[in-house]
Amino acid sequence: MAKLESVSPDEHCIVTAAVGEAEKLTDGEIVTVIAQHSDDYRETPIYWAVAAMFLALACVAVFPEWFEGLLSFATGGWQHVYTPSEYLTLVMLLLAAKFAAVHLIVAWKPLRLALTPSGIKQARVRARAVNLFRVSAEKRTRGLTGVLIYLSMAEHRAEIVADSAIAAKVSPDVWGEAMADMIKELRAGRAGEGMAAAVRDVGKVLAEHFPKSDDNPNELPDRLIEL
Repeated sequence: MAKLESVSPDEHCIVTAAVGEAEKLTDGEIVTVIAQHSDDYRETPIYWAVAAMFLALACVAVFPEWFEGLLSFATGGWQHVYTPSEYLTLVMLLLAAKFAAVHLIVAWKPLRLALTPSGIKQARVRARAVNLFRVSAEKRTRGLTGVLIYLSMAEHRAEIVADSAIAAKVSPDVWGEAMADMIKELRAGRAGEGMAAAVRDVGKVLAEHFPKSDDNPNELPDRLIEL
């Protein structure tokens, strides 16, 4: 997937126009949000550092000659008989060094994101989408017909969250076409076009189940929200 940067003003206009057109045919209200990322994943360096520390401890336990050779190299080849206390202290220093080095390396944001398990990223994106939906769309329309389309750019993941009236009539798998059309554009680096494509597909579903009535106001903003 192409690297996605900030959304351009033209792309903002494309998404806003798509929302406006879609809502002409439905009482549903579509909110669009694009975020640079859904979480900082600051625990990831800790997990990897702890794993490296335990791996080093296992190496010392299974291959003590390796550790003794490391000590000999560090002391310039001088032989020394270490007491249990000294030996334990040196092992602890090795573990601390491993922890600090790996934590520092994995703290680099691109690597931190790459080393975060896919399932964790998916869960964080979903949680962020749900939280934003509760703030921006849930129970904020007269007919409980708000829907959020959320794209998290760093994780290359998207979510669609619908209000209760929509969820009662539309199965979550119905949004699959909207997700597929969005991803197609995202792979080409066109975040705005991807969001607009999803808006059009969601609008078709909403128009089928919640056609436009004569007295339905525009209750939620049409503009793309960029976080």
